[in-house]
Amino acid sequence: MACMSVSSLSQSTRISTHCNIIGRFGVPSRGLSQWIKTSSSSSSSLRSSSWHCMCTTLPSPATSTATIGDTDSLLKSQRQFTVYLPAHEADKDRKIEEIMEKTQGELEKTSDPTSVMKFIDTLERLGIAYHFEEEINSLLQGFLANGYSHYPQDLFTTALRFRLLRHNGYHISADVFQKFVDKNGKFKESLREDTQGMLSLYEASYLGANGEDILSQAMEFTETHFKQSIPLMAAVPQLEQALELPRHLRMARLEARRFIEEYIRESDHSSALLELAKLDYNKVQLLHQSELNEISRWWKQLGLVENLGFGRDRPLECFLWTVGILPEPKYSGCRIELTKTIAVLLVLDDIFDSFGTLDELVRFTHAIRRWDLSAMEQLPEYMKVCYMALYNTTNEIGYKILKEHGWNVVPYLKRTWIDMIEGFQAEANWCSSGYVPSLEEYIENGVTTAGSYMALVHLFFLMGQGVTDETIGMLEPYPKFFSSSGRILRLWDDLGTASEEQERGDIASSIELFMREKDLSSQGEARKYVKQVIYSLWKELNGELMASKAMPLPLIKAAFNMARTSQVIYQHGDDNSFPSVDQCVQSLFFTPIL
Repeated sequence: MACMSVSSLSQSTRISTHCNIIGRFGVPSRGLSQWIKTSSSSSSSLRSSSWHCMCTTLPSPATSTATIGDTDSLLKSQRQFTVYLPAHEADKDRKIEEIMEKTQGELEKTSDPTSVMKFIDTLERLGIAYHFEEEINSLLQGFLANGYSHYPQDLFTTALRFRLLRHNGYHISADVFQKFVDKNGKFKESLREDTQGMLSLYEASYLGANGEDILSQAMEFTETHFKQSIPLMAAVPQLEQALELPRHLRMARLEARRFIEEYIRESDHSSALLELAKLDYNKVQLLHQSELNEISRWWKQLGLVENLGFGRDRPLECFLWTVGILPEPKYSGCRIELTKTIAVLLVLDDIFDSFGTLDELVRFTHAIRRWDLSAMEQLPEYMKVCYMALYNTTNEIGYKILKEHGWNVVPYLKRTWIDMIEGFQAEANWCSSGYVPSLEEYIENGVTTAGSYMALVHLFFLMGQGVTDETIGMLEPYPKFFSSSGRILRLWDDLGTASEEQERGDIASSIELFMREKDLSSQGEARKYVKQVIYSLWKELNGELMASKAMPLPLIKAAFNMARTSQVIYQHGDDNSFPSVDQCVQSLFFTPIL
């Protein structure tokens, strides 16, 4: 990657001794405007990359011309969207409660096992399962306790039961699929006649862990069958969607929006469930707008980009990531605080990638290690601004956690920032010296600088569940599922942005490093290899759902969601045939379901 030159504060010329290496939490470019604000004295070329989401494309009101880069305009435009909602929040709340009571009754009175499983699956896909968490967990525990023989033996039900249990953190053996294997150890050819059963098996196969070869075979068996059955693909729209992005890998809120539109067209849909899903989606959307208002106020008061005169001004992008990681409404406060950390992270990244000299970066890294205001004395003015923003934001989050839970967590939060800044410094040193890291060195450092460890440690304390001396001790070294999730993020980022970064002359990404170390002849081969590595990392993550849960399950699920969000964002690279980030943000945060 060629090093980038930038203009200095004052009028003298400075040459940046480092270069862009990786993205942090996604940096979209297609269809966006006003993403990067630079001062007239700075010609920094800050990194951007294309990314796309899998979401329902909905028409926005004609008067809404704001983009994701213009948070204030989007928040102002929300007023014209909300007029479509019921006039009184109290009326909506009463309606939601009425439907919830009715739905709870249906859950309790439904006796057919397959129907109960399909009901739970529908609740999860509509994004309303959190309302019935206690009832669903009780039913799932019953599914597990009763054993395989108590349920229908067909492929559809077997695979659905397996997927529901695994997805919700219950241990169930993959041996339940042995019934469908012939004496040669291969899945029976007769299963191909059962389209819904095959689709259920395909979705279940993505929850396989290391050592579960039968699920790897199931994935290959079903995927090959579907790709060879073009007429079947046309007749069953869910097949194309599943092959594009399996259920286990989808971002929850985007899936809820998409499935609500699909559920309307199902002939046997429940009008009550559909109404509940719409009301709930719109209510959560209003909650997100309120969260965005608070984040916007904080960002303005912080004044980081305005005072610096450069840097990414992207609180809405950061919020999109936190909604992907923490989709449940109850984590509103966590989303707000995590968004703050990611917003500061992006500006720090810009300093290291595009603005600071190597000498300044060394001094900044030393000051962060000291974590003391007196350490700022040797920094240039623009770095003092950023140092104070990081120092104050971290201490404010620590104070909120101390007030709510009674824990002094600043030392743990601080450690994640020190690790990340040291990772940034390593990247700057590599580019300055022309050093090309090994593949493992690149990925290991990239997990840290992408913000994965920082985000998950902050969430561990912000969520406040399962925080004990034992679990705090497990944060060092960082848990394996932190690393697995972070590696997936790192690799998907490279898959989505490698071409763009190569055009800029950036340092070799994992794509090029895989080509070199694995002796691959083309980028196409390398990309296939990277996707296989990601698949292996998903099996590692899936194993965490079956392992002893010393760490709290909500945190493990947040790590899963981080990996899911990275795939949804980067899967299609610069393919303009998929919805843009503007469309996805509009549908998630500003356009209600009518």
